[in-house]
Amino acid sequence: MLGEATGRELAWVLPAVAREVRAWRSLAAAIPDRPIRQDALSSLANKRGHTDGAALFCIFTRSREPALLRLLVAYEIMWDFLDSVNERGAARGLTNGKQLHLALVDGLDPDRPASDYYRHHPWHDDGGYLNTLVQTCRETCALLPSYEIARPLLIQEAWRAQVLAINHELDPHRREKALREWVHREWPNGHQARWYELTGAASASLTIHALLAQAAEPQVDPSMVTSVYRAYGPWISAATTMLDSHVDQLEDAVNGDHSYVAHYPTADIATQRISALVSRSMQEVSSLPDSERHILIVACMTAMYLSKNSAWTTVLRYRTRQILASAGPLVSLLLPVLRLWRITYLQGST
Repeated sequence: MLGEATGRELAWVLPAVAREVRAWRSLAAAIPDRPIRQDALSSLANKRGHTDGAALFCIFTRSREPALLRLLVAYEIMWDFLDSVNERGAARGLTNGKQLHLALVDGLDPDRPASDYYRHHPWHDDGGYLNTLVQTCRETCALLPSYEIARPLLIQEAWRAQVLAINHELDPHRREKALREWVHREWPNGHQARWYELTGAASASLTIHALLAQAAEPQVDPSMVTSVYRAYGPWISAATTMLDSHVDQLEDAVNGDHSYVAHYPTADIATQRISALVSRSMQEVSSLPDSERHILIVACMTAMYLSKNSAWTTVLRYRTRQILASAGPLVSLLLPVLRLWRITYLQGST
């Protein structure tokens, strides 16, 4: 299975992603408003790991599915672009951030009227870049044979992704209050996960990618879609957000950015909890059909984050090793592969 997935990834997925990224980069370079153009180009350059990670979900289909690959790439590019645009315009507040992130909903709901995404943003002219991303996602969703089965959960998760706007609230006290209130609305009866793990899970796109991969299969069992959803949301998505925050925590501290691992009471607890989330993720997918492919996804995502240079600095090296030890042998096997990927795509420090 690992050999088959690796073969498809190297022979088709990565070259196809490269072509898609080049096409989107060409459109981004033509954006009239300079700040938006910079956000589009920087997100394409610096978040390539997210795009390749999204496309990895193409390994679930029995054959190559170009529509699924194009959708996964376009949706992830839009996700990362909006994060950058929202961060630049954070001074405009939550109203601006939520309006921008309506694009994530519109991209997965072809029946919903398109929104004026830049209504509250300081800059408006992107030359149609965001609308093109939204329309591409809509058109490719329509090509997935089981899209209607996954659609309710996809749209629910897209709405939950508006938590990304709260993440960029500049005042830390207002941010925490808003995040806590958001969790209470979404899970009024509580949840096993901690409140900031739930907001972290909604800040990651993996649950949506997993659901889109299910939607690409003909005659998918609705119960299977639900099982995949419960595994990825929140456990796998929370694990990836916390891994990302773990490797970025020094940079976040210097820049004064919101850090999810900083919500844990101590660094030791953070390390223990991230390790537990990774282990729980592996357990959740082990019971799924095609479990080997899901395990590979979790292992690749874990290795991708732990392969970052910042994870192996003097300050973090010991804690990274603890997390790595909890992740299982496949992650250790994939770690040098992902380090090579970072060198190839100049992603060592991002």
